[in-house]
Amino acid sequence: MVKLPVAILGSGNIGTDLMYKVRRSALLELQLVAGIDPASEGLARARGLGFETCTDGIEGILRNGKIKLVFDATSARSHLAHAPRLKAANIFAVDLTPAAVGPGVIPVVNLQEYFTESNVNLISCGAQASVPIVAAINQVNRVQYAETVSTISSRSAGPGTRQNIDEFTRTTARSVREIGGAKQAKSIIVINPAEPPIIMRNTIYAVVDLPADEKKVRDSVMAMAEKIKCYVPGFKVTVEPFLDGDHFTVCNEVTGAGDFLASYAGNLDIITAAAINVAERYAETFSTGRKVSNG
Repeated sequence: MVKLPVAILGSGNIGTDLMYKVRRSALLELQLVAGIDPASEGLARARGLGFETCTDGIEGILRNGKIKLVFDATSARSHLAHAPRLKAANIFAVDLTPAAVGPGVIPVVNLQEYFTESNVNLISCGAQASVPIVAAINQVNRVQYAETVSTISSRSAGPGTRQNIDEFTRTTARSVREIGGAKQAKSIIVINPAEPPIIMRNTIYAVVDLPADEKKVRDSVMAMAEKIKCYVPGFKVTVEPFLDGDHFTVCNEVTGAGDFLASYAGNLDIITAAAINVAERYAETFSTGRKVSNG
């Protein structure tokens, strides 16, 4: 299979972590790492690994002429400007910002629905860790209300994350409804300054229609967790779903792979891992024309 030519737009922590993940992919070929800061550590690392770089952002990508897919790891505001230009150039965009120009995608839940789109959005780290759990519960018992709480280390919350807290909570809650299937939803993020840094932890509460089948819900959630672990090895259910009155509680944690980001930064790792999963499956469909499936 011929590798799919891709580029990374943004040379910060997310973009740099993506670079290491693309580097070991059997399906993706990194053509360019594009940034805007000539002194960027990410660009320096890319050059050190032998990758082409540029410092004029999207202009360098559009100039290349070979790139078929772009990971946008910049900011929500920047992606709003990038999206129409990438679409006009017939370049598939995997958006890791909260811009939500394209439909929200959770690889194990709804990826199949959106491969005819030109742009897909990875929503948020909290969504990637929590929405599949809500969806798994909803497959067995209708979820009337879901609440998700994501706790991350202060060290893994960069300026972009801090500036986009409102977008994080809104887009995550929306995805819990629209993708997870909950009738109503609320999402919360907690930035914990503890030292040593904690890994990402998520708690999901789901109020369901009664009677509820606790065993079937547990089996559904654990099966979903195994699918997630196929591309996020550090994902782990720490409290299996249990029924308390009318609601289920589930807890999970995410340890990062340590490609570039520290292992405690599971919140960043899960969204870069999801992005690679989307890109590799797009590469398979691009090369073979076969239909992609979730899971």
